[in-house]
Amino acid sequence: MRLKLLSLSVMTLGAASLLSSQAFASGYNFGSQSVSAQGTAHANGAEAADPTTIYYNPAGMSFLDGDQVSVGMTAVVPHSDFTNKGSTNALGQSTGNGNGGHFAPDVVVAPNLYMTHQVNDQIRLGLGIFVPYGAKLDYGDSWAGRYALESISLETINFNPSISYKLNEHHSFGFGVSAQYMKADLKKAVDVKSALYGTAYQALIPAVTGDGSAHLSADGWGYGFNLGYMYSLDEHTRFGLAYRSKIKQHLNGTATWDYSQVGNAQAAAVANASHSTSSSNTDVDTPQSASANFYHDLNDKVAIMGNVTWTAHSDMDSIDIKFANATSLQHGDMLINQKWKDSWLYALGVNYKYSDSLLLRTGVAFDQSPVPDDTLRHPALPDSDRYWLSFGANYKFNKQSSVDIAYSYVYFKDANVNYTDSCSGQTTSACTGNRETTKGSYKTYLQLVGLQYNYRF
Repeated sequence: MRLKLLSLSVMTLGAASLLSSQAFASGYNFGSQSVSAQGTAHANGAEAADPTTIYYNPAGMSFLDGDQVSVGMTAVVPHSDFTNKGSTNALGQSTGNGNGGHFAPDVVVAPNLYMTHQVNDQIRLGLGIFVPYGAKLDYGDSWAGRYALESISLETINFNPSISYKLNEHHSFGFGVSAQYMKADLKKAVDVKSALYGTAYQALIPAVTGDGSAHLSADGWGYGFNLGYMYSLDEHTRFGLAYRSKIKQHLNGTATWDYSQVGNAQAAAVANASHSTSSSNTDVDTPQSASANFYHDLNDKVAIMGNVTWTAHSDMDSIDIKFANATSLQHGDMLINQKWKDSWLYALGVNYKYSDSLLLRTGVAFDQSPVPDDTLRHPALPDSDRYWLSFGANYKFNKQSSVDIAYSYVYFKDANVNYTDSCSGQTTSACTGNRETTKGSYKTYLQLVGLQYNYRF
């Protein structure tokens, strides 16, 4: 007998992301690794104003004298509403009208730390510690899409030691390595009634009064590198190129199935025979990216800057989850096809030097979503194109210390969801999918507030 109970598509999403409540940049990227960059909507990749250049272009360290440190944090205040528009289970029956309530958190805070050290006129060393990916959502156990996802809590941290080399007054190069830790914790409901339909145990369906649940925890480390190049036409004009490699994450964890709320002991035992607690693992590639940027002083007051970034989200075409105690495909591998497309970010920013102590910033950006259509938009990441409007300021207390503040408003294009857990890509009808369809629409916007302290030794 085959029971088509559980899709771990959310696990694959969670394994690939980590810490975003609706993702703060396209796909799974957190979107703010620097408060000074946030003030220009991340257009300042070639500015090299402080140690946070380690993330955007490590060659920019060549423009930093002495020893410097930047420590910051960004608070994200999300607002998102879901409206159910006919979500159904595997039998085409309504899953209810629950809209998930206030499923986004009130606030999420992510810190970062960057340090640089000047070895000599040509070489700088640096270290960046930041949060590159993430998600945090809790829809509850009564919303219409509970068979796709109930909750997800995901975290990452990246350690990025770097070095830069200044060849001459025009050319600078940078290189860094990354050690990235990921942890995913998620929960979803299991549709036991639909799983029993058409089997020898169909008569048990009236006795089933509740859902089962699946809870997954997994973590692991991955490693990658980043490159940077900066060309200085003169002291007022710079051009930059930067690249970040994909990082292959191998996540190990435990998938726990709970049927205590099913309401019938025999039905619970049948379900448990098909899917029971076991270890699991998956390999996930976080995408590579490349960017080109410029910085130019128009005069002694105004500077303009821009950035274009390409992200290879198509690296995540499919993800294969393996279960340790699997004896056949029906409770073995789970293949998820996201079929994401590569995406682009375009940003323009302006600095205005109000006085020797105060620098004002602003910027706009368009950030393209990698999700190709409504059928591939999952409740764990109801992603869509978004538009950034940012304001920021840098205030110098003295020659050694300064502070950056930033505010961003991020508007998401309204997103429709018509996601069916159909086990697409399997070579046989046996699979672990609920076969439910989550159908509805999302309206989302975010506000980001950042604070960063900079010190020069």
